[in-house]
Amino acid sequence: MFCSACGSALPELPPVRCPRCSIEHWANAKPCAGVLIVRAGALLLQQRSIEPWSGRWDVPGGFCEADEHPIVAAQREAREELGLVVEITGFLGMWIDRYGSAEPGHPTVYTLNSYYHARISDDAEIVVDPSEASVARWFAPAELPWTELSFPDHTVPMLRAWHEASTSGATISALPDDLRSAR
Repeated sequence: MFCSACGSALPELPPVRCPRCSIEHWANAKPCAGVLIVRAGALLLQQRSIEPWSGRWDVPGGFCEADEHPIVAAQREAREELGLVVEITGFLGMWIDRYGSAEPGHPTVYTLNSYYHARISDDAEIVVDPSEASVARWFAPAELPWTELSFPDHTVPMLRAWHEASTSGATISALPDDLRSAR
């Protein structure tokens, strides 16, 4: 691993200070956002066509851009991956996980995953981007593919929380902050 400021080899994985230029390097979690789209009580999942976890089921989502609010990232990911314009209705929660497995000599990439409840119009058409997913499908809560989920360390507890929120009717909530300041 090399220093992003001066290019010198770092003596160890982050957290570490570059011995040449003294820049600190950290292994902070990368922010991600996902969207839980529901229609008639069923949840929309997509089958990943990329690694990690290619072939496994996941909710639409991905990494936030540098200055992008997670709500905006969740909306963008739904549009990019499935061609859907979503209305965010509430916040479910956040989970930490690892993104794939680290290569030797490289730090583990940790993610901080924010999930939002969302809805789409009844006439919305799903257009799957094959570079992201191979197929999208609606799952009733009792039919969720628990053993075929991507990122199971956080997706399983997140979907349990979604099911509990859906069952109790808690999918509409005040959002965590003012998006006008995040744009």
